[in-house]
Amino acid sequence: MSFQAYLDALEDRTGHTPRELVAQAHERGLDAPGTKAAAVVSWLAEEYGVGRGHAMALVHVLRNGAAISAEHVGSTGSHRDESDTLWLDGKATKPGP
Repeated sequence: MSFQAYLDALEDRTGHTPRELVAQAHERGLDAPGTKAAAVVSWLAEEYGVGRGHAMALVHVLRNGAAISAEHVGSTGSHRDESDTLWLDGKATKPGP
């Protein structure tokens, strides 16, 4: 599953775009330096029933923003992504390929 697919699935499960979830995490102080991933994982599990893998995708965004490694861009593996920049504004507004 691509990194973007994890974020798209997170949106499906929570009803919130990744950007909205980042804002919610900010309101809870979960984007502060030194925040443990477990705190974000617990919040998403308790509030939305989200599993660890999908929660960790949001942890990455909280720590690194929308940038991801270009390692899998254009690859043929299961973790391939189309871009090294994640789309955070929701699947409905994502530009086509």
